Amino acid sequence: MLTSSDPGNLRRGRLRYLPVVPGRLEFAEEVRKAILTERPQVVAVELPATLEAPLLRAVERLPELSVILYTAKEETIYVPLEITDPFIEAIRSAQEIAAEVFFVDPDVGDRPHLSDLYPDSYAARRLSYASYVERYRLNPQPSSFDLKRHAGGIAWKLQSCDPLAEVLVVISLNLLDPVLDAMQHPQAEPLARVRREGVQVLNLHPECLAEILVEFPFLQSVYEARRYGLVRCEEDTPPHGETPPEEGTLRLLAHTLEAPEKDLERIVYRCARHADWHTEPKALHPVGEDLAIPTPPERFGFMDRQRLVFRLFAEAERRYEKSTREKLGHWQRRLFSRYSRNLALIGKNLVAGLFDQTVAARSIVDDNFAWEFWNLGASHLYQKESSDLMTVNISGEELWLNMKRIRLRRRLPREKARVRPLGLKGRKKEKFRGEWAAGFDGQGICSYPPEDIVLENYGLFLKKKGKSLLSEERSHTEPFSTSLLDGIDIRETLRNWHEGCLYVRQFQRISGEVGAVVVIFDEDPENRYSWQMTWLGEHTQESDMAFYSTNPYEQVVGPGITRAEYGGFLLSYPPRRMMDVWHDPDYLFAESKPETLLLAALDYTLERFVVYVAAKAPRSVFKTVASRLGKKIIYIPIGQLSPVSLKKIRAVHILDGHDKRPIAKDYLW
Repeated sequence: MLTSSDPGNLRRGRLRYLPVVPGRLEFAEEVRKAILTERPQVVAVELPATLEAPLLRAVERLPELSVILYTAKEETIYVPLEITDPFIEAIRSAQEIAAEVFFVDPDVGDRPHLSDLYPDSYAARRLSYASYVERYRLNPQPSSFDLKRHAGGIAWKLQSCDPLAEVLVVISLNLLDPVLDAMQHPQAEPLARVRREGVQVLNLHPECLAEILVEFPFLQSVYEARRYGLVRCEEDTPPHGETPPEEGTLRLLAHTLEAPEKDLERIVYRCARHADWHTEPKALHPVGEDLAIPTPPERFGFMDRQRLVFRLFAEAERRYEKSTREKLGHWQRRLFSRYSRNLALIGKNLVAGLFDQTVAARSIVDDNFAWEFWNLGASHLYQKESSDLMTVNISGEELWLNMKRIRLRRRLPREKARVRPLGLKGRKKEKFRGEWAAGFDGQGICSYPPEDIVLENYGLFLKKKGKSLLSEERSHTEPFSTSLLDGIDIRETLRNWHEGCLYVRQFQRISGEVGAVVVIFDEDPENRYSWQMTWLGEHTQESDMAFYSTNPYEQVVGPGITRAEYGGFLLSYPPRRMMDVWHDPDYLFAESKPETLLLAALDYTLERFVVYVAAKAPRSVFKTVASRLGKKIIYIPIGQLSPVSLKKIRAVHILDGHDKRPIAKDYLW
């Protein structure tokens, strides 16, 4: 006997109706909860009996997704099966409790034209399922002959069901009231098809899932991971039996080459733990193990779609930072939320879909981040290209009307680049795992000359800017009397316009030059930039350089080519004079890596001034050290410099020998 409360008074004798919105996550959760809680003897689903065998075959393959293909009136019909579809969830949950599945939709050809415009299904989570159904029924679908005939066919099937069994009817919300009206009277058997020939069950290609599914693939993967509610405790720990890497370049390179499938699995379960509607993380079932008993009703946890979007953004940000070594600001996260919210409101939704979220990601950050976001959202943990069934790659235009497109370029087009009809040339990839790691022989390392030129030019710019700032500090402004001095001070003249006189400025000439430049991007309190190096200039036009950066061997971008991100660096001219500053005992009293670089700059410069660029000025003790050495520190806040220019010089590529320089241009980005 069904004992749960019946929202909306949808019980009619032995039949309890559960209206749903097809294809939506929130209603699939309601169906599963109702079946596991009430355990009906029969579950009636609004699916045609002529497709019963193909549907059961496709459900058997879940969580691998399938598409049912058949021909009707010389048209090809595609029916993709989704994990988060309420009707598919009804079949799966009914099979778990050994209930009979009853297909009640008559195959009468064309279904009646009904509006599929439902309020955003996320409202069912915010308002409650019962309130959502009740408010939708206040504005029923307009009645028609086709609608009544179709509802009568469903009612006939329900009236022919076992009269002694408790039946849960899973039906579309827009058909609920017509079916309830039809059930008031005995119905005749409709003139419907009883058999359909040529029906195929095919495997879907992973690349087409994001275009053809109602719910995006990553959300369906998370739902499947949460579906059984079993414990999965490991967060970011290595897989069972895996040991930490030993010292050495090749060992470290081998450790960093993790399979994409394993990385996606960890991301899915990490998001599943934090996507619960309540704050308590739910226990999860690991991939590859036997399924256990379904979750008890009292422990059933709903999923929060909005929270999952935030987790997806965080995981995409993690991949973006690993790929580009760039961090997102808090203002970008806030603007992404606001932008995606506005796009959702334009589409009359509460939460934006994957496409609109990708548009917001590209608009707020860049194409690289949007690509990471879309690529992760379009990933399905359980879908494989190879299968026992034929695999098909279906375009979204074959299923949906008015498809929207977005073009993402992971690399910006270069100036004066020739037109490429097939789009921009993508980054090269390894033919097999470990191919690029084999290009390291460990005989020596060097830099890439075009990057050195850019860095040296920026160092010259900072030297000139440092002297100009010092000159402005020592400038003198006075009313015009006999000489214009170094020119009219427009700002001071306008400020004192009421006096009716001109003001002129005199710049004091600065004696001395800038001999060293220190640029600090990150003071590195968490030791993220652990790789330290001192390089000597190769010719008289290059400076000696000391820097600390991320470990370049964690990001291999080509055969014998690695990429790192500066945390800070020192440029000192003339070259060929600098020793290893990181192990120099004269700098042991430095409390951080930036202070070590500043001490080395004061020690090695032959000129009077040292330019120091950072977020914070150096401690006052360094002014004393500089004055005792006859030097002066010119501090430039890094916020005064162009972030675009700083971005260009922050990445460094390290080559495993001079022989890699001719091929490096094909792998650098």
